[in-house]
Amino acid sequence: MEKHKVLIRRCDTYDPERIAAIVRGGMEELGIVPEGKVLLKPNVVMAHPEIFPHAFTRKEFLDGVLSAVRSRAGNLKELAVGERSGITIPTRFNFKMAGYPPVIRRHRARTYYFDEVRQVPVELKQEGRLRDLIFVPQPIRECDFLINLPKFKAHPWSRLTLSLKNFIGIQDDRHRLIDHTSFLEHKIADLQEVIQPRFIAIDAITAGQKMMLTPTPFDLGAIVMGSNSCAVDTVGCHMVGVNPQDLIHLKLTAERGFGPMDLDEIEVGGDFPLEEVREKTKNFQFCLERIDEYFPKTGNLTCTVGTFPEAHSADYCWGGCPGALQEAVHIFRGFDPETERKMKKIRYVVGRVEGPLHLAPDERVIFAGNCTSWEGNLDGEKVTIEPTYHPPAAVDARKTRSNDLLKKLAAALWDCYENRNSRYVRMKGCTLSVAEHVNYLSSLGKVKNPNFDPRLAIPVTAAYWRMRAARALNRLFG
Repeated sequence: MEKHKVLIRRCDTYDPERIAAIVRGGMEELGIVPEGKVLLKPNVVMAHPEIFPHAFTRKEFLDGVLSAVRSRAGNLKELAVGERSGITIPTRFNFKMAGYPPVIRRHRARTYYFDEVRQVPVELKQEGRLRDLIFVPQPIRECDFLINLPKFKAHPWSRLTLSLKNFIGIQDDRHRLIDHTSFLEHKIADLQEVIQPRFIAIDAITAGQKMMLTPTPFDLGAIVMGSNSCAVDTVGCHMVGVNPQDLIHLKLTAERGFGPMDLDEIEVGGDFPLEEVREKTKNFQFCLERIDEYFPKTGNLTCTVGTFPEAHSADYCWGGCPGALQEAVHIFRGFDPETERKMKKIRYVVGRVEGPLHLAPDERVIFAGNCTSWEGNLDGEKVTIEPTYHPPAAVDARKTRSNDLLKKLAAALWDCYENRNSRYVRMKGCTLSVAEHVNYLSSLGKVKNPNFDPRLAIPVTAAYWRMRAARALNRLFG
C-alpha cells in the first residue's frame, strides 16, 4: 500500500504570504485540488487578544490558507469558513476577537457559525461506534471538500488536540456535551465517520502547552500538512514525544480503519526533520493531572475524587467535570492570578465518594456531576447525595437539554442564591461545562465572575443576541 504522506515545513512567523506559499506548495506536493463546496474548519474554541491569545488558529494562518485554496482550486462552487466555539460563547464573538471577518471578506468567502445554522442527524454504521445517530451542522453535511485547520496544542483531558480532536467543534451546544465524559475519546472517533478532511494544515507556528483555553505559548515554528487525520496526528505525537498509542481517540479511530498510527506506514517529508523537531520540543509541557493532585491540599480550592460508573475509566473521568473545573480555574487566573488566594474555601467533590469529608469550619462543598454520590453529616445534618448518571445508551441524542449561555448563567446564580445558607450545593449535569464551573465557583468563592468583565460582558451579550436572531431566521428560512 502507498504510504500516507505528512509534511512538516518550517515557518517561524505569522506572515500570510509566506504561509500561503508553504501551504500552496504542500497542496501541490500532496496532489490536493480543492473543488466544489470547500469549507475550512479552524480551531477557535476561544479567542481574545488579551485574555485568550494562544487558544485559536491565527487569522494570518487562515489568511494564508484561503489564498492557497484560491490559487489551487478547481471547480470552486463555494469557499467558506465554519466553526463552533467552546464554553457557550457565541462563535461570532470569537471570530471577531480572532480578527477573522475582514480576512474572510477579503477572500470573498462565506462564514458559517455552527451555533446558528440547522443541525441535521447523521446515521453512524462503523463497528465500535458509541452511537447510531449524531447531529452536526448542515454546512458540514453539504460540503464537498473539508479543510481542517487545527491549532497545535496540548490538552488537559486528551493529551493533544490536533486534527481528530478539532472535530469537537462541528457540533453545536446542544449536542457537544453529549458523551463529553469518560467517553470523549469515543465521541471523537464517532465524529470521524461524519466526514473526512481532504486536506489538513496545522497551525504549529506558535503551539500551545498545558491547557486548551489558556495555553502557554511554545515557539514551534512549523506547519504540518497532510490528507489523512490519523497520519497527521501520529506525526504530531512524535513531534512532541508522545506515544500515539497513548492518544486514545487516535487509537480508536485507527482501529476503525480511518488511517495509520504507525510511523513506519507514514512518509514524513518537508524541510523540518522529525529528529530536529523532537530536539526542539523535548521540554514541551503537558498537563494531564488529576484535580485532586493538581490543586494543593492547603489551598482554598481542594478536591475529593471518588470512583466513576464506567468500567473503562472507573478511577477518573478525563473528559468530564474534573477537566472542566481545571479549565475554569485557568480562566479565572487569566483575569486575576490571585483568584485562588482571594476565594472563599471550597471543597469540590466528584464521583462516588465514601467516608467523611473532613471540612474546615468555613469550607463549602460542591457536589459536581450526575455520577457523584455521598452520604454523611454536614454540621450535624445528615446529607445524602444520590447519583443520577445515565450511560450513553440511555441518553437520546434527539432529546437534548439547552446549553444556552444566559440560561446557564441565570440557573447557576439562582441555585447559589437559593442555597446561600446551605453548607453545600449540588451541580447537576453530565457533563458539567466549563462555563457552569465558572459561574458556581465565582458565586460560592465570592470572586469576580469573568462573564461580567467589561471586556467580555458587552461584546459577548451583543454577539449572543445576534446569534439568537440569526438562529431563529435560519430555523424559519434556512
